[in-house]
Amino acid sequence: MPAPAGFKEIIVMAKKRVTFADIAAYTNFSKTTISRYFNDPDSLTLENQQKIADALEALDYKENKIGRILASGRTEFVGVVIPNLYMHFYAEMLNQILATYETYGYKFLVFTGNAKADVERRYMEELLAYNIEGMIVLSPTIPSEELASYNIPVVGIEREDQKICSVNTDNYLGGVQAAGLLRECCCDILIHVNADIPDTSPASGRIRGFVDACKQEHLPYELILTHLGDTFEENRAKILELTGTLEQKYPNQKKGIFMPNDTHANVLLNILFQKYGRLPDTYRIIGFDNSPISREAVIPTSTVGQQISVMAQEAMKLLSLQMEERKKRRPQPLKDPIHRVIPPDLFRRETTD
Repeated sequence: MPAPAGFKEIIVMAKKRVTFADIAAYTNFSKTTISRYFNDPDSLTLENQQKIADALEALDYKENKIGRILASGRTEFVGVVIPNLYMHFYAEMLNQILATYETYGYKFLVFTGNAKADVERRYMEELLAYNIEGMIVLSPTIPSEELASYNIPVVGIEREDQKICSVNTDNYLGGVQAAGLLRECCCDILIHVNADIPDTSPASGRIRGFVDACKQEHLPYELILTHLGDTFEENRAKILELTGTLEQKYPNQKKGIFMPNDTHANVLLNILFQKYGRLPDTYRIIGFDNSPISREAVIPTSTVGQQISVMAQEAMKLLSLQMEERKKRRPQPLKDPIHRVIPPDLFRRETTD
């Protein structure tokens, strides 16, 4: 039957997948040499590596990921364990970690631990069963000594890190910056609210920095160490109770409040707005993190900014360094954990005007 007028016959040819045999024929190398290029490139000279790389481009080679995993045992998977996605810092940190795929090419398996050690240990076993090549851990639940025993590269972020590599903010400097900004606001009393954090946790530096700055400047201050809960409902109830206590204790005084993070600072700000319709002159607020909520709050909130994108990049850089070293013929593991400390940035916004 003749084709209709104007009809152009289109023949779609199935594109043949390029195999190791094709690459070997193109380069005059053996298939064993081609396999070594993918699974143990350091065993080849740089010249031969380049010849094969040029051949892959010329042949438009598309890698068979599953085949490569089965052949090499290298999955290019990285495990990530975070406490929760409620705190805006963790959500934004995860977002920035996932964005490193464009740079490093690793894929991520993510679990939220919710501060339950037995649950997190099951997650760790699950991750190891997937043959992950490394792990980034933000959750503080599992001790670093235990994490180090898994015999894979591990990088911690803002958690106890004696036995593993880590990336942390200079929390002490952040506490000093917060106290300094509240002093500039001419507050009558400076108040820092935080959990009773162990000294091994980097976040404890916020408390020490705040207290030392207040003592050095002879500023009246109060330190309130209490657990504010793990959900919005718990946070709101605790902070509402705290607000009532402070208003009774310091009724007409200008209170400069340094909250432990931007999430809690936002809850406090919302409580005050719901009660007064504005931020009262007797309150000045600063948070910690510079997570998106600090900019998106009912009024932009001052904060000690952790450089979250920089921390995520540094964590993956440090993890990749260890993972790539393990792929060498004669790897040289780190003798001691590496700890990167990132300076914070102070963001002055409307809650400290």
